[in-house]
Amino acid sequence: MKNNFLIVSGISGAGKSQVLNILEDFGFICVDNMPLEFVFEFIQLCKKNKKEYKNIALSIDVRAGKNINKISEILAVLKKEKIKSKVFFLNADNATLLKRYSETRRKHPLGMIVKEGIVAERKMMEVVRKVADIEIDTTNLTIGELKNTLAQLIGLSANNRQLLLSIMSFGFKYGIAAEADIVFDARFIPNPNYVTGLKTKTGKDLEVVKYIEKQKEYKGFFNKISTLLLSLMPGYIKEGKSQLTIAIGCTGGRHRSVATAEKLAKFFIKNKYKVKLYHRDILRAG
Repeated sequence: MKNNFLIVSGISGAGKSQVLNILEDFGFICVDNMPLEFVFEFIQLCKKNKKEYKNIALSIDVRAGKNINKISEILAVLKKEKIKSKVFFLNADNATLLKRYSETRRKHPLGMIVKEGIVAERKMMEVVRKVADIEIDTTNLTIGELKNTLAQLIGLSANNRQLLLSIMSFGFKYGIAAEADIVFDARFIPNPNYVTGLKTKTGKDLEVVKYIEKQKEYKGFFNKISTLLLSLMPGYIKEGKSQLTIAIGCTGGRHRSVATAEKLAKFFIKNKYKVKLYHRDILRAG
């Protein structure tokens, strides 16, 4: 991904908050509603700390009031400092904006009746729309489509790099993994806990792994869940999922679930996914 200094603007209700959330998932430092008087100092800070402030997204909207006219000065300073920038302007039709306001029950930032506020805001924000590099109409976009659009615009290919897989093991005896999106139960596999010499070891130890993998039930189980999960990933990415937690449980969370989670993590790393591995109950007493 290239270095980016993005100014995210547009009409309230058109999706600026969602865009900032998506960009944050992409690794951007996102700043919302900074007083425009401070933006000039912020630009200098970014210039002095290029490594730390590599990818920036700055939200500017109608809350800036009359200062919104400073947008031209801001762009001039960015150009002078040789900081490559782009202005994204988020828009949507009035009917969609009214529907979104109705669903969220939020008041218009101008403090007016929503319908009148939209009209007034469009006039105020025209100064930004005119200098925008790209206008994104979110009227019919899903979050997933918006995410893919942004990925393409900032030079990040829309693939499995957008999705962080969190793979965890846990013990059912200590409670199910509440944070999990998908849970698999490995308790049907013979338990190494009752095998001499394996009780005090974990699913990270080779002896335990060998014992589990030689069980006739295990190969089919792992092949089926890994194939199923891999086939589901494109759908989660398309819908804009930024993190998916897959949990494998066994009785105590020390042997079968750990070995399976370890193997599943390696499987997805091999398939070019970002993976975070976590063993919730591995240190608990048996």
